[in-house]
Amino acid sequence: MRKIVSFVHVSLDGFVASIDEGMHSLGWISISEDLFAYVEQRIQQTNTALYGRVTFEMMESYWPTAADAPDASAHDHAHSRWYKAARKVVLSKTLTEKDHPNTHIISSNLSDEINTLKQSAGSDILIFGSPSATHALMAENLIDEYWLFVNPILLARGIPLFQNIQDRTALTLVKSHIFASGVVCLQYEVKRNE
Repeated sequence: MRKIVSFVHVSLDGFVASIDEGMHSLGWISISEDLFAYVEQRIQQTNTALYGRVTFEMMESYWPTAADAPDASAHDHAHSRWYKAARKVVLSKTLTEKDHPNTHIISSNLSDEINTLKQSAGSDILIFGSPSATHALMAENLIDEYWLFVNPILLARGIPLFQNIQDRTALTLVKSHIFASGVVCLQYEVKRNE
């Protein structure tokens, strides 16, 4: 069965975005070449990305043409190539599939739709950021693994990562990695009662 894997940057006090507007809400995230390389290694193992509408629109406005920029980095080239080839799944009540090729829109029956997707052939499904979509998946206990990129900052206010959790959820730490920037990646699997 395919897993839903949440990839998210989080402040030490548990926020995934500050109260600033647009991309500025993510300006506190510490990014580096070693972090990009670490993430890219995992991303290349999958072919499906899951987003909320806002994050999807942000990705669509950048990644399809990111490699075309004259100053595009190696990361821009690699991720742009992956993004264009990846199947996209978007949680949205306003987008339509006819306007977004290679994209499956889930607008209702979240649990049934995600469980059907998990049963289908393919690799794990990575959800990037997307706090509202992540909260909806958490509420239905549909996330199987968390890759938390804990940034060495306290935001005090913003959008919290953990919200809408209905039940106590046990996690197993599978792996951790410390980057030179002070960011720590904590990889947790959700313990399921089989």
